[in-house]
Amino acid sequence: MTQTMRAVEITKPGGPEVLQITDRSVPEPAAGQVVLKVAYAGVNRPDALQRAGAYDPPPGASDLPGLEASGEVVALGSGVRGLSVGDQVCALLPGGGYAEYVATPAAHCLPVPEGMGLKEAACLPETFFTVWSNVFTRGGLKAGERFLVHGGSSGIGTTAIQLANAFGARVFATAGSAEKCAACEKLGAEKAINYRDEDFVSTMRAEGGANLILDMVGGDYIPRNVKALAEDGRLVQIAFLQGPKVELNFAMMMVKRLTLTGSTLRPQSDLAKAKIAQDLREAVWPLLDSGKIAPVMDSEFDMAEASAAHARMESSGHIGKIVLKIGG
Repeated sequence: MTQTMRAVEITKPGGPEVLQITDRSVPEPAAGQVVLKVAYAGVNRPDALQRAGAYDPPPGASDLPGLEASGEVVALGSGVRGLSVGDQVCALLPGGGYAEYVATPAAHCLPVPEGMGLKEAACLPETFFTVWSNVFTRGGLKAGERFLVHGGSSGIGTTAIQLANAFGARVFATAGSAEKCAACEKLGAEKAINYRDEDFVSTMRAEGGANLILDMVGGDYIPRNVKALAEDGRLVQIAFLQGPKVELNFAMMMVKRLTLTGSTLRPQSDLAKAKIAQDLREAVWPLLDSGKIAPVMDSEFDMAEASAAHARMESSGHIGKIVLKIGG
């Protein structure tokens, strides 16, 4: 295996243009880790936040962006069981996915689903780990409940719609265009609400209120979410595109017995992420293997076009996932 690799680094905090190709040393696997030869890396909003200087990597993680990838196992650290050199996997990463090689805990790797290519598989870990842990584990979504996801045409949104629908929930989504709303409904949303000319609060109240809302918008959506929830409803917050600070009257939380919670994925322990991976393998991977659900693909960019991939994501014109092609 070569000693050096090409990678995309953040030269300084800023816009997409600060992403540049560089040479780095190929990582060595620590105990319990594997090294992947990366085929594709998923592009996610935390990558853009890190690029802008607003999301530092956790201690010990690579400073390179990239939280998910697919590829071939090329090296095993001590104590690794269940994986072999040559296996094709997709993996949740602590960072470093925008590179030809990356190290990650073996327990965060999952097999490439049957009939699926490496390009599609690279889109699974970040969104599926996030959706499973927040919608089903933290949010407790049950069959028959009314579930509302904001940003329904995003990578998170398209995943949440499909999973919630597959597990028997009634699914609602918000999106910003007729095309995006149509995409949400095609994936299994009962109704997609165009937030530019419809009020999701009145829509959900007419349905009896949402039992669970997954929100990555924040800002003035937070008090509106509280109004849109049914009694004993739950709000799970996973990001703040419109900011984390807002004035909120907590009396409604008491009267309606609401639960307001949230999480971030990257800072969680390796053990916590390994547990999510095991849950996905048991509950969700059979749905991917059978083709019942699949990642929605927006676009592919070459590794050298990482800045264009970030610009595409930040334009919010995309539907589904954006990937970087790293290797052959």
